[in-house]
Amino acid sequence: MTESNQEWRREEEDEGDQEIDETSYKTQKDAVLLAIEVSESMLKKPPASDSKKADRDSPALAALKCAHHLMEQRIISNPKDMMGILLFGTEKSKFQAESNGSSMMVYPHCYLFMDLDVPAAEDVKALKALVEDGDDEDQVLTPSSEKVAMSNLLFCANQVLTTKAANFGSRRLFIITDNDDPHADDKAARSAAAVRAKDLYDLGITIDLFPITQGDSKFRLEKFYDDIIYHGWASEANMSEIRTSKSGDGLTLLSSLTSNISSKQAPKRALFSNLPLEIAPGLRISVKGYNIFHRQTPARTCYIWLDGEKPLIAFGETTRIAEDSARTVEKEEIRKAYKFGGEYVYFKPEEQKSLRDFGSPVIRIIGFKPRSMLPVWASIKKSTFIFPSEEDYVGSTRVFTALWQKLLKDDKVGIAWCVVRANAQPIIAAIIPSKEKSQDDSGTPYLPAGLWIYPLPFVDDLRETKAMGETSQCSDKLKTQMRTVVQQLQLPKAMYNPAKYPNPSLQWHYRILQTLALEEEVPEQVEDATEPKHKAIAKRAGGYLEEWTSTLKEETELSASAKSLKREADDDDEARPAKKSRTADKPSGPVLSTIQLRAAIDGGGIAKMTVAQLRDVLAAKGLSTSGRKIELLERIEQWVEENS
Repeated sequence: MTESNQEWRREEEDEGDQEIDETSYKTQKDAVLLAIEVSESMLKKPPASDSKKADRDSPALAALKCAHHLMEQRIISNPKDMMGILLFGTEKSKFQAESNGSSMMVYPHCYLFMDLDVPAAEDVKALKALVEDGDDEDQVLTPSSEKVAMSNLLFCANQVLTTKAANFGSRRLFIITDNDDPHADDKAARSAAAVRAKDLYDLGITIDLFPITQGDSKFRLEKFYDDIIYHGWASEANMSEIRTSKSGDGLTLLSSLTSNISSKQAPKRALFSNLPLEIAPGLRISVKGYNIFHRQTPARTCYIWLDGEKPLIAFGETTRIAEDSARTVEKEEIRKAYKFGGEYVYFKPEEQKSLRDFGSPVIRIIGFKPRSMLPVWASIKKSTFIFPSEEDYVGSTRVFTALWQKLLKDDKVGIAWCVVRANAQPIIAAIIPSKEKSQDDSGTPYLPAGLWIYPLPFVDDLRETKAMGETSQCSDKLKTQMRTVVQQLQLPKAMYNPAKYPNPSLQWHYRILQTLALEEEVPEQVEDATEPKHKAIAKRAGGYLEEWTSTLKEETELSASAKSLKREADDDDEARPAKKSRTADKPSGPVLSTIQLRAAIDGGGIAKMTVAQLRDVLAAKGLSTSGRKIELLERIEQWVEENS
């Protein structure tokens, strides 16, 4: 049978792989509403400067440019996700408009500049006109003389997210502001805002804060936002720390804000949810699993039809056709089989399901080992980060934290039997704790603190490596010089953060798609953050590299001349008459056949033979005659097994 349309999506149960497919990531839609404050301080431009790296934009304009940048990315990489822009603190107010133009509902000093929806090319162009051309005909960036009530902002966001993205798995509100205490003298307004924030969290809507500071000022969360932003065990483990956006250290406010928002623009989508973690018989907690690192590749999310006036999304259908008669084959007619011995063995759906049934999903700890016993070569697949969940077992967070702290204190790892979801292949994994980001010896300050499922290899996953011959060793002088070169080229704090180096080929793919969608000119080249900084390398380590190259050249020439002299000496030795070989290598007794050797091994007579007799047998078979008696016996038994 053939398929008229090839399926690109890999089924989750194929080969029992415990990893989730990237396409399944994209099916979990995300809705993000950006709330940007418009105030006198947010609209104030920075002082003029001759530096090329100095800020040129006001905080509000930098936030809008950041939103435009994120929208350009999401319209290509996540075409099913929703995004909206809500301005607060504005003189004008706008929420939603009816078909006749009249407003349905108004929240004072809240202006819904872009409704929550899948970004279209027209939305991106309108936002670009505002941030680049300054096209503000409606005067939406005019700040209000009155303070905006944060409870109104949160209630407005509640209405937008629950109305437009009611069934979305991820709904988030991003607040961008420079005011750390909007209700300093109004206790009732603070209390009302806290109530509205709790309503959002009860509905599953997450609030993320992106504070902006200017100059030497500080943003103090305890004044207001500690009651708005909910902190749990995640913040204690350094998973959801709030980063302040500011200019300085070679970064503009725009780049700092873009970096902070980009770090949270991808929601933490669970690889598995509410999976039981059995610490001991009768002691279970529930956890969620996350893929912290996932390799991104150009993937098809939909088909685009380009032959019309404007690009449109095409929807395909899959039909299975019989190869001989071109008849449409119904799903009930399809049977699955396994080819064995030249014939097909057919399986019923329930039989196929039973073959893959290894029990209910669970992470069961079966013991503990010192962390030092975990070899480096045991890493065969990427690890999964697990996180406590209170949905099935109340108190899971407390027990999870106690286990994490105990493993860190004793420097141990847990050994667990893992079936992460139904029909998945079981694995043996190590439960490894990671340290907090704030600790200097954490090793990976860009990774969260907690527990990781570290898959261990089975015996079949290991293979023996054969030596490739003698390796050449360089001199201590070369090692010392290269050590100096490496020290000069180390990254700050000797840390490499892969999140700071995007894949250039993937970015070029997205850039071309963006050009087609927005009808822009094709760029000449894409920015490549992985390109080495040759000038900086030459400045810091150029002289040391020249010294190392000179030393290497000298040692290579000396080694080549020494080998030449040795080769000439070997040629002189070959001209001399060779000595006669010893007669010990020649068998003196009768040669035993393979059948006779097999009978001697089975009857135990081989062990009664002397060392000289065993060596005669080995010499007759062309095998090595060196070693102790037990080694000779093993060599003979191995030869008989291979040749019988």
